[in-house]
Amino acid sequence: MSTARGLGGRDLVLVLLICIAWALNFLTSAYALREIPPFLFTAVRLSILALVLVWFVKPPPQGQWPRMVAVAMFNGVLHFGLSFWALHLAGDLASPAIAMQSYVPMAAVLAWFLLGERFGWRTGLAIAISFAGVLVLGFDPIVLDAPMSLVLMLISALFLAIGTVVMKRLSGVDMFSQQGWTAILSVLPLLVLSAVFEPGGFAGLRDATWIGWGGALYSAVFASMLGHGLYYVLVQRHPVAQVTPWLLLAPMGAIVLGMLFWGDRPGPRLWIGGAMVLGGVLIIALRAMAKLRAVPVAEDI
Repeated sequence: MSTARGLGGRDLVLVLLICIAWALNFLTSAYALREIPPFLFTAVRLSILALVLVWFVKPPPQGQWPRMVAVAMFNGVLHFGLSFWALHLAGDLASPAIAMQSYVPMAAVLAWFLLGERFGWRTGLAIAISFAGVLVLGFDPIVLDAPMSLVLMLISALFLAIGTVVMKRLSGVDMFSQQGWTAILSVLPLLVLSAVFEPGGFAGLRDATWIGWGGALYSAVFASMLGHGLYYVLVQRHPVAQVTPWLLLAPMGAIVLGMLFWGDRPGPRLWIGGAMVLGGVLIIALRAMAKLRAVPVAEDI
């Protein structure tokens, strides 16, 4: 694994494919959510993923099942379910795509609080900038039209941050087994949530067109299997901190797609708040990269 060199030409192509797949997932899912309610859509997505990966999953090592179940509940059920609900309520693609990135500073704070991981003042400042950016973003008129969307996406990001911290304690589980078990364990709880909170959702699923089913298929195959599969390849070759800054191209791509195909017209508060959130995330990633490249001789790393 390289710690000194950045991503080369071939790996830059891979990270670009990941970002394109994830950016397009916002657009295709937004269209699909017009036909299939969010929890049910998430269940369909993960059912497709489970059917493909069930043949490749390996049981977690002894003692790892509780963490695996927790990861599935936090990431598969709560994060995905709430994020698609937020996207369904939003009037744009830009604000959900940006707000989701707040999981990075949330994860840094949780790792400090729960795992004792230290960070310096520059990282702390970046975390504060990101959270302040969310506040600025929240006052954009298009966000104020659907404030619950922002609230749900922030809660979704918090569950993803918790799931990320739990995954740091998960050992002996490869990426495909992790994806597979997350999908397998999440489907039934999502169907229960859909039955409770989305009455008539199953009837809507029967009436869904190729747009709804295609969105779920794209989300499972391209966003999950291709996107996360290629991400796993990259983190086998490079430290996560070297890959993370490039992944900010995904929300930026979602913003562009929203303007081109969804009719988004971001206002100044969204641009400023978005720049603060993404800028803070970038600084956190760059400080993590600096920590890998240099011997920590001071607290500020």
